[in-house]
Amino acid sequence: MLPGCRLAVVHDTRLVLAAAGVDAGVALVAGTGSVAYGRSPDGREAQRGGWGWMLGDDGSGVWITREAAREVTARADDRRPPGALGDALLGACAASDARELTSNLHAMREPRQWAAAASAVFDTYDSDAASRKIVGGAADALAKLVRGVRESLGVEGPVVLAGGLMLNQPRLEAAVRERLTSQCVRLLEPPVEGALRLAEDLLGR
Repeated sequence: MLPGCRLAVVHDTRLVLAAAGVDAGVALVAGTGSVAYGRSPDGREAQRGGWGWMLGDDGSGVWITREAAREVTARADDRRPPGALGDALLGACAASDARELTSNLHAMREPRQWAAAASAVFDTYDSDAASRKIVGGAADALAKLVRGVRESLGVEGPVVLAGGLMLNQPRLEAAVRERLTSQCVRLLEPPVEGALRLAEDLLGR
């Protein structure tokens, strides 16, 4: 279909490294979903996570909402008040109680709808211990993805942090940075910039 063209098909997280101007390192993306991708100086690649919201995406926006809903339903089982987290999550999901919460969540067919409700956890970080625990658990899960890539490739960093959740929730970003010992940098350019840089490299060969 494209005679005479030079083509390169890459994983979308490869664009994150390229957009950051990094040839060898690890890209950690946390948004609706989550994934870590790494590239070594000799061109080897590795990926951890990215299995989709129903099977994986630990530490993502969907995962955070799921953990919050589990906490709220556990409180309902124990006949405890929903607390600050529960009140916020019920509001985010337009539910009056835990039973309606589960019904409304099951009716959400798009992962972005689940991820949007994760704001309830960050909004109650200071007022509910469970929210702080969930954010810490998300950071643990994301750091684990990076460690898996590091061990596979023998590459320490830099780690490029990307994704709407990571870049817009300072507490999550701070928690992830605490768990990673290598240099972490924020992605400042849109990922599409990475596609342009990779195309330039391909044309220059």
